Amino acid sequence: MTFSAAVSPLSASVLVLNRLYMAVHVVSVRRAFGLLFRELAEVIHVEEGQYANYDFESWREISELRAQFKEPHDDWIRAVNFEIQVPRVIRLLTYDRLPKQSIRFNRRNIFARDANRCQYCGRKFPSSELSLDHVTPRSRGGETTWENIVCSCVKCNVKKGGRTPQEAHMHLVRAPLKPKRSPLLSIKLGNPKYESWKSFLDNAYWSVDLK
Repeated sequence: MTFSAAVSPLSASVLVLNRLYMAVHVVSVRRAFGLLFRELAEVIHVEEGQYANYDFESWREISELRAQFKEPHDDWIRAVNFEIQVPRVIRLLTYDRLPKQSIRFNRRNIFARDANRCQYCGRKFPSSELSLDHVTPRSRGGETTWENIVCSCVKCNVKKGGRTPQEAHMHLVRAPLKPKRSPLLSIKLGNPKYESWKSFLDNAYWSVDLK
């Protein structure tokens, strides 16, 4: 019998709101607790449809009470003298800036948009086994844009070479487009543990970046 390694609660993510309750970032658990401990942020916890605000100490106290009724999707961190629940949402106390309205064009977001599937053979691969391919080769004037870059496995990339898909007798699984929402956030929101994020992520602010 084999056992899969437990996922560390430190690998979870925390949604960050500005002072006006607008989503601006997604950060690591370590970063979130650092902001809470230095009194730069507070926990926003959804309880029965209502928002409750906690500083670090009050969150630690409420965690002690909640520890007896842990939910399946909760994450917990054990310190020397206490156990504390990982918050899903925190609010910066003095930060008023608005979220960025652009989605970064980078490797991580392209892999997320294409769900780590080669856009020629349709098979799914680890990121380490994927490359980025220009649908219209750069030698033919192809640009490095959302609409001309796709994930490709090594085998398909070699097969296609410096040709267009038509010339290589290959077909795209789907046409590459610029996503309307952050692909990485869309993946996160498919996880039940981040259900509370949806209250703060309407269509206008789904472009916040994962850090």
